[in-house]
Amino acid sequence: MLHQKFSERGLRILAFPCNQFGAQEPWEESIIKHYLRNSLDVEFDLFSKVHVNGHSSHPFFKFLKSKLRDSKFNFIKWNFGKFLIDRRGVPRKRYGSITPPLDIEDDIVQLLEE
Repeated sequence: MLHQKFSERGLRILAFPCNQFGAQEPWEESIIKHYLRNSLDVEFDLFSKVHVNGHSSHPFFKFLKSKLRDSKFNFIKWNFGKFLIDRRGVPRKRYGSITPPLDIEDDIVQLLEE
């Protein structure tokens, strides 16, 4: 919904599958992509499966976590953690997995208006 509403204004949603949370994403990337496109009708950018925590964390997530610390241990706690990044690539806000995507709409609008 957010992607459809704001993509023409510049919003990009980047999805990175990860199997580090209770092995909930064990499928191959092609299966994940097919499911998202055909069953959920999502059109946002889907990337390769990555690790987001630990020594094998993808560099992108190391960068995000270094800029927006969440706790003493600074790890992503569960699926669907969200980071809001401005047009210049600067991480601006971090949201936990329990934050519904629609709850960050005001923050998205604010950044799109900058």
